[in-house]
Amino acid sequence: MEDGIEMLLLDEPTRFLLSHEPNPRLNMLIGGTLTSVYGLWAMFALPGFRKVPFKLKVPFVPSSKVQTRNVMKLLEGRKGRLADLGSGDGRLTDLSRYNNVTAFLSPSTMEPLEVKLVSELPDDARVIVCRFPFPHWKPTSSEGTGLDQVWAYDVQSVRNRPTQNVKI
Repeated sequence: MEDGIEMLLLDEPTRFLLSHEPNPRLNMLIGGTLTSVYGLWAMFALPGFRKVPFKLKVPFVPSSKVQTRNVMKLLEGRKGRLADLGSGDGRLTDLSRYNNVTAFLSPSTMEPLEVKLVSELPDDARVIVCRFPFPHWKPTSSEGTGLDQVWAYDVQSVRNRPTQNVKI
């Protein structure tokens, strides 16, 4: 007598991928993966969430080599201290000590940054921004095109232009 497939399946013990027995290798793999992901998140993302207003949070987007070369061209021959905004954890310091400022930030931060920079930087300072220009300032010069474009603003020129709409 021939049994149907149902009877054959009932007679055979079934094995599934998951069993009720502990699997230490699987536990170590999952634990190690979760620990690694948390470690990377804590190193790169967590510092940016400290005491920074939500509208000023900026995602990490690295600058390209071409963009960095363009920034260096616009800083060529300049002396003094350099502040690089957008390379840290979102905290801003007193910028009055700096003659050169570079910023690679999101568009939502550019207008508040205009106000801070024009009120704190010395007259001989130069500000260079990557990818997103200031909404109310007219650039002194520019380098590159597309996503690699950077703009230079001399603070003295910004303060002397009466047609600008910068809130101080």
